Amino acid sequence: MKRTLFILTVIFLVHSQALAQSQELPKFEVAGEFTTLEREAFPGRRTEPGLGARFTYNLNEMFSFEAAGYFFPKQCSECRNGGNVAEGLAGVKFGKRFEKWGIFAKGRPGAISFSRGALDVIVPPGTTSPFGPVEFDFKRLTAFAMDVGGGVEFYPSKRIVTRFDAGDTIIHFGRRNMNTIVFDPEANTIGPGINRLPARTSHNFQFMTSIGFRF
Repeated sequence: MKRTLFILTVIFLVHSQALAQSQELPKFEVAGEFTTLEREAFPGRRTEPGLGARFTYNLNEMFSFEAAGYFFPKQCSECRNGGNVAEGLAGVKFGKRFEKWGIFAKGRPGAISFSRGALDVIVPPGTTSPFGPVEFDFKRLTAFAMDVGGGVEFYPSKRIVTRFDAGDTIIHFGRRNMNTIVFDPEANTIGPGINRLPARTSHNFQFMTSIGFRF
């Protein structure tokens, strides 16, 4: 009798451990993402589509660390910061998981880069006429970004997760000097000058949807 009870106890413990391991949350997650980003334009705003990828490390049932990168290929000449856009973020996600779905909040700092975001106006040497030729030099502009928001995710199976995010991508542009032209009305000539642009912060809605695989 004691031997039978011992065997049944061992079987129960082994079965319980195997069941717990089968229900354990996978630690790693990779996903392909589709995203849209609101941009400052003249006039108003415009929404750009983009693609990206995300890597997530699940620390436990509530907290995760993740990194993501996005690229918006469309060139925008009417935007306040022109060209295409690249974005990289890394931060934390925390929330509550249920059997088939979960809800979460996120905070992910990073950087965003505009391929033609900075403009310098260059006066060729020897130009004195106010109607003389000038050159427009577009440069890449990179700024601090912070993705703050939340979303929901669904688990069709243990290994697959679908996710929908929405949030505010906060972009902080630091102070910078812009090369420009200065007109002297008394001498009726133009020459090089400096326009000091102040720091500013913009708020931009960003939506993301993804399909990921956990392992």
